[in-house]
Amino acid sequence: MHFMQTTHRAIRVATVAAALALASPAAHAQQPSAAAMATAKEIVAVTGSSMLFAPLVAGVIEQAKLLFLQQNPALSKDLNEIAAKMRSDMAPRFQELVNDIAKNYATMFTEQELKDILVFYKTPAGAKLISNQPKVAEASMKFAQTWANTLSEQVIAKMRDELKKKGHAL
Repeated sequence: MHFMQTTHRAIRVATVAAALALASPAAHAQQPSAAAMATAKEIVAVTGSSMLFAPLVAGVIEQAKLLFLQQNPALSKDLNEIAAKMRSDMAPRFQELVNDIAKNYATMFTEQELKDILVFYKTPAGAKLISNQPKVAEASMKFAQTWANTLSEQVIAKMRDELKKKGHAL
């Protein structure tokens, strides 16, 4: 998959995950146990959830580099060196994100639910879900975008008709 598509997809997934975490009262009300966190981290590993976010560190550094390049293209050589070093230096920060993803699981589910989820993901059906989920999500996003575009055209046409009925020339 193209780097920018992967980055945009990861950002969309991160945004949804963050919104779910913020919307959950349980996320703010309890601290997960060490056992729940350990199981949640295993779920993150088994599902490959963290891989969706893997491009984020490099993507943020690349965006910052492009910001400076727009201001002064002559900085290209130095910025490439700095960006390469920063990708290496910032790589450990990725673990913060993985821990937060695990904490989201651990605060939204009980310890037993986490164990049950992990058992499911280790079954053939769970493994199939994991491997096909990105395809389902991508197909769903494409369909939703097409659907939303069609709906938008219909809404605009209906609004235009209603405005014309009220005497507005469009």
